[in-house]
Amino acid sequence: MIAIIDYGMGNLASVKNALNKLGYEAVISDDSDVILKAERVILPGVGAFEDAIKNLRQRGLDKAIDEVLRQDKPLLGICLGLQLLMSESEENGLHQGLGIVPGRVIKFQLPGEYKVPHMGWNSITPSADSRLFAGISSESYFYFVHSYYVVPEDEPVIAARCNYGVDFTCAIERGRLYATQFHPEKSGTIGLQVLKNFGEI
Repeated sequence: MIAIIDYGMGNLASVKNALNKLGYEAVISDDSDVILKAERVILPGVGAFEDAIKNLRQRGLDKAIDEVLRQDKPLLGICLGLQLLMSESEENGLHQGLGIVPGRVIKFQLPGEYKVPHMGWNSITPSADSRLFAGISSESYFYFVHSYYVVPEDEPVIAARCNYGVDFTCAIERGRLYATQFHPEKSGTIGLQVLKNFGEI
């Protein structure tokens, strides 16, 4: 069973539907006990960093996420779910993140021909040894919607990069922790492959 963390923000139904399409049992929950009983966990997210981190902490879900990782269960962050893993974000002021991955969330500063938010399909370049992108060719296209991106301190955690006026990290891997800036649940067949890879880890 895969638990999708519900902290009041996120594309929960779309993620669940994509997992169900792949044949996985998935449950949306804000109950730490349910989350900790799952074999795998997904931290989705759409919206503002400050509100998201506040909601997680108020519901004690930050501690549940720590415990999931302590138990070495696979965890996948999606979009804002990736950004929340970082040490801090500069979105609307400076805010402390979960601090699971050292790094900062910063805003795109781009030439005028680039619109912010970065919205739509863009190609990525995954690392050759990535488990999350197994069987996925370089320059495959995924769907993005974001104005901020992560800058991890440790180069080895970077699992894929994307270019939108600037090269930026669009996926990370560290042990059984995975996260993507793009939305695999909105990225068609290739996005389903990413979720399938996660489900097989």
